Amino acid sequence: MLDDLFEFLQGAVTPYHAAAIAAAWLDAAGYTRLEEADYWNLEAGKGYYITRNGSSVIAWRVPEHAIGGWRIAASHSDSPCWKIKNEKVENDGCSRLSVEGYGGMIMSTWLDRPLTVAGRVMVKTEDGIESRLINIDEDLLVIPSLAIHMQRNVNKGKEFNPQIDMQPLWGPAGCRTLTDVLCEELNVQSEDILDRDLQLVTRQQPTRIGPDGEYLLAPRIDATTLLAFLDAAPDCDSACAPVWAMFDNEEVGSSSRMGAESSYLRDVLDRIIDSIPHSAQAKQQAMANSYMLSADNAHAVHPNHPEHTDVNNCTYMNKGVVIKTHAGQKYTSDGMSVAAARELAARAGVPLQYFANRSDKVGGSTLGNLAMAQVSMNCVDIGLPQLAMHSCYETAGAEDTLSLIKLMQELYSSHFEETAFGTLSISK
Repeated sequence: MLDDLFEFLQGAVTPYHAAAIAAAWLDAAGYTRLEEADYWNLEAGKGYYITRNGSSVIAWRVPEHAIGGWRIAASHSDSPCWKIKNEKVENDGCSRLSVEGYGGMIMSTWLDRPLTVAGRVMVKTEDGIESRLINIDEDLLVIPSLAIHMQRNVNKGKEFNPQIDMQPLWGPAGCRTLTDVLCEELNVQSEDILDRDLQLVTRQQPTRIGPDGEYLLAPRIDATTLLAFLDAAPDCDSACAPVWAMFDNEEVGSSSRMGAESSYLRDVLDRIIDSIPHSAQAKQQAMANSYMLSADNAHAVHPNHPEHTDVNNCTYMNKGVVIKTHAGQKYTSDGMSVAAARELAARAGVPLQYFANRSDKVGGSTLGNLAMAQVSMNCVDIGLPQLAMHSCYETAGAEDTLSLIKLMQELYSSHFEETAFGTLSISK
């Protein structure tokens, strides 16, 4: 499983690449790609998937029985990065690219390391506009630090100005432009490039660290949900349909048309039921019997800075999957959804940990509570405990990754039913 995870992380350098890899894996597993603009004919026992904007994916299997609910695992395809605004800003004998930050990141982690450019380019063809993926396999750029001789107090703390400190060095003045390189890579003319969505990408590959490989050091640690779906969904024999969702734009609020707060998931779930025989109230019944695991990552206790963790809510790498709660619903977990997650974990033999922020710190949020604005169901926010969240390279536990996959597999093999007010039945 870890080899598969590394393969995904190595290739999923942008949301567009993540979606393309997911689509390729789903194709290989026998899933049929559908298009939103087409008419859907769904068959019982078959698997399908759909993409939106080339950066979000939803996959599902149609049960042999009438759909009585949804079992959903959700994650996201994006990560904090530097988006390219335009190319070749020349000054002082050098050419730079102009970039701006996407999402909240630890800026210093991007300094003094080889970078390249990846994303998608919109190309004019005889048939219309074609979106082409690009990931230039070269060490192309660097964001250089200012020497300590010019900022003697740098090790006492520095506030980075993205417009000044974080602009990447491209090459000498008068060198080839980014458009020149894109044309060579894609074998097109400059006039054929209509637009592009490009970002800087780090070049270091995912790896295991520790004396016995106990930890993962990698960018964008977020593929375990797909691995669990592909492994477990084909064997499901339940009226609860298995669904896997990977949304874009979680790092900037999820409010785009392909984000968790959009109608994307609801559009797909409604359309699945509309494509098969169902009763007049089937959509509402299915939603009441549904359950979602919103899988983003969680904070492990930092060994150098344990003071930033609530001493009563400590989570550690390789000690289990984390359930995240927040009084202000930054996380969507509540008593019922946490209780259901505990039952799933017990059946799967997966250890759990529990995280809440210090009461005097404002934490982050994720996609679970935002998705619930569109689909009303029991939902719990979970994740892997990790260090250096929003660094360009994050650290997590190898054993936790396997535990999360086992928990997802248990989700997909279980049937949820709201049998009475305040009562949720979970069966095989």
